[in-house]
Amino acid sequence: MDRIKAMQTFVRIVEAGSFTRAAETLDLPRASLTATMQNLEAYLGTQLLLRTTRSISLTTDGAAYYAQCLEILAAVEAAEAPYRGTAGSPQGRLRVALPGAVGRRVVVPRIGEFHAQYPGIELVVSLSDRVADLTREGIDCALRVGELDDSALIGRQIGSMSFVTCAAPAYLARHGTPLNLDDLERHTGVVHFSGRTGRPFDWDFMVDGQPVRRRLAGAIAVNDADAYVSCGLQGLGLIQAAAYMVQAHLASGALVAVLAHLPSVPMPVSLVYPRGRIANPRLRVFAQWIEALFALELHLEPHLARHTPFLENP
Repeated sequence: MDRIKAMQTFVRIVEAGSFTRAAETLDLPRASLTATMQNLEAYLGTQLLLRTTRSISLTTDGAAYYAQCLEILAAVEAAEAPYRGTAGSPQGRLRVALPGAVGRRVVVPRIGEFHAQYPGIELVVSLSDRVADLTREGIDCALRVGELDDSALIGRQIGSMSFVTCAAPAYLARHGTPLNLDDLERHTGVVHFSGRTGRPFDWDFMVDGQPVRRRLAGAIAVNDADAYVSCGLQGLGLIQAAAYMVQAHLASGALVAVLAHLPSVPMPVSLVYPRGRIANPRLRVFAQWIEALFALELHLEPHLARHTPFLENP
């Protein structure tokens, strides 16, 4: 029995929460994983997993062995990395989840640069505004916009997304320009709602140093950031959109900023990953690359981030 592969299989099953999902991410038949676990438990002389028809859970021995496997596999990865190709050129697959708009506009247009620098890394990039379960889905890292609430993940803020309240000139010509928050009651907004929860996103403004929230009604509601900006360009209502998405339209005059004296509250942009995963050389170099990429994005305001650089050995 290859004990390293057995450890990798065990860890993937635990993270995925099922043999079937683990088999899919490993591209192996489910029967192969079952046989590996039977052999591993027989070799160790203890039961690692409690299986039911709907779920799996760790035994006491399984939980202790799982923690040790994570440390051992990270050490093996670090020890082998300098000898698999040249030092600084990690090999293997890296699964990354990106928000749709940020991925399409910021990361994917530069992804060729990462590939040229690290040709041995096979990137599997998922673009979606759905909040993925990283451990269950076998994803190594993800970008998240907003405050983090998953204590099972490590998060590092790499940028800060600012927003601009704006509208098309045609809309302002019909309805006038709002000069204060009370004026918003007489205006229509394009509604941007969460594809995950279905709830509209609030608008917020800084008033005397304090955030104030508003929600504008509108006849058009969308759950995609690019569609949201498109509706604003068509004069369908006011929008409060990410600055990096509308800056070119503001410069061309296709959109006009309003309430500039009441800026929005910037949202943090963070790279998140499961605990202990940053020791993986593939993830570490990707984290350093995307951190540098965001530092070049003027309207993602990385200088506002509560910034901690990625370390070689955190």
